[in-house]
Amino acid sequence: MTTAADLSGSSVAWWKEPTREQWLAWVAAWLGWTLDAFDFTMFLLIMVPISQEFHVPLTDVAFVLSVTLWLRLVGAVGSGWLADRVGRKIPLMISILWYSLSNFAAGFSPTFTYLFLFRALLGIGMGGEWPAGGALAMETWPVRSRGFMGGVLQGSWGLGFMLSSGVYGLFYASIGWRGMLWIGVLPALSVFFVRKFVKEPPIWLENRRRQRLEQREVRAPLIAIFQKQILANTLTACVWLGGGFIAYYSVNALFATHLQKDLHLTPGLVATPIFFANLGTFLASCGWGWWADRIGRRWSTIIPALIALPLAPLYLLSTDFLWIAVGFIAQGMCAGGGMQGQMVAYLNERFPTEIRATASAF
Repeated sequence: MTTAADLSGSSVAWWKEPTREQWLAWVAAWLGWTLDAFDFTMFLLIMVPISQEFHVPLTDVAFVLSVTLWLRLVGAVGSGWLADRVGRKIPLMISILWYSLSNFAAGFSPTFTYLFLFRALLGIGMGGEWPAGGALAMETWPVRSRGFMGGVLQGSWGLGFMLSSGVYGLFYASIGWRGMLWIGVLPALSVFFVRKFVKEPPIWLENRRRQRLEQREVRAPLIAIFQKQILANTLTACVWLGGGFIAYYSVNALFATHLQKDLHLTPGLVATPIFFANLGTFLASCGWGWWADRIGRRWSTIIPALIALPLAPLYLLSTDFLWIAVGFIAQGMCAGGGMQGQMVAYLNERFPTEIRATASAF
């Protein structure tokens, strides 16, 4: 088999190495993840007006966000299990349709309870996209540039957030929070692309064939990730991902609410630092992904995480808009793009094919 060392000396440019099918698989995962971010993060921008329209405390609206993220675990594990059992495409398409339609339905909410229900359900589809899409992209992509393209893929969450903040800054005054949720149905159109152009990864198909032939098919991948030989990988991955989620959501989840409620900024001023911070997230994830193919996945996670540590108090304790914007952008590049960028590549590389999606999902 061709090794990473062999490929590093290849005269072929890295972007020419992947086949058409490999590019299509990566684009499918990229579309699902970027549009997933678009649908989820738009809620972070409209929590204050939702609180005002339904006359509920802001803490109640924030609890919707919490439940959405809790149900993300349910959707992820279900999608990961399905991806390991029947293939990567089907759960990817289901998840995209799920979160798109949930967002659309939430836009018609006559009561806060109705909104709570459909935004909570969105978490199932939101969680379902990542393991199926990540496995699809990483199993097909050549090893030489997998760290970089994994970083581009993971960092594209920032592109989705940029898109939602751009829509908020430009159109919120015209369409309101309901219009923003209705726009969230558009990602469903990407399912047609996945259905027509994307194929199952050859490595998954071959592994499935051999397991059936040798009668050693894994029928319970969720149980398998807690077996002795896998358990250490599972637990350390959980600690790492848990730390990443805390670092990201503790700052990003209520940052727009802070600017709206505490600093009373206009939609345009709220959207500006969020837009550029997410551009920084994307660029940093790409950059550290490039380094990951040279110095390894671990150091490409550790270094930006260490840089991120002192940044938050420097701007969250300020009321100066320029300082807040600069600090938030720097934080996005380190805690958002830097330390998070290797999630897709590293997790998919450290688990075997038959339990890969379930493990990264959990």
